[in-house]
Amino acid sequence: MPQLLEAAMLICFGFSWPMSVVKNYKAKTAKAMSLPFILLIITGYVAGIAAKILTNNVNFVLVVYVVNLVIVSANLAVYFINRRHDRQAARA
Repeated sequence: MPQLLEAAMLICFGFSWPMSVVKNYKAKTAKAMSLPFILLIITGYVAGIAAKILTNNVNFVLVVYVVNLVIVSANLAVYFINRRHDRQAARA
């Protein structure tokens, strides 16, 4: 049961990240994005993955951690793309 609850929590968080990626990509600006926040979330997911591996508690929840990490990492990529847009707009 605890694994199902952990997975449910991660899935709920996970549904918000694709929406964030799309919103930020469409905005074409990094002004409303926070690099420290994105890095903090990535660090949290890496810690969760490491905890699963180090405690030898590898199960289906690990897959959810990895999927969330990939999506948040996509948000990190969008941040740098949008920073480039911001620099180009500032030069124009």
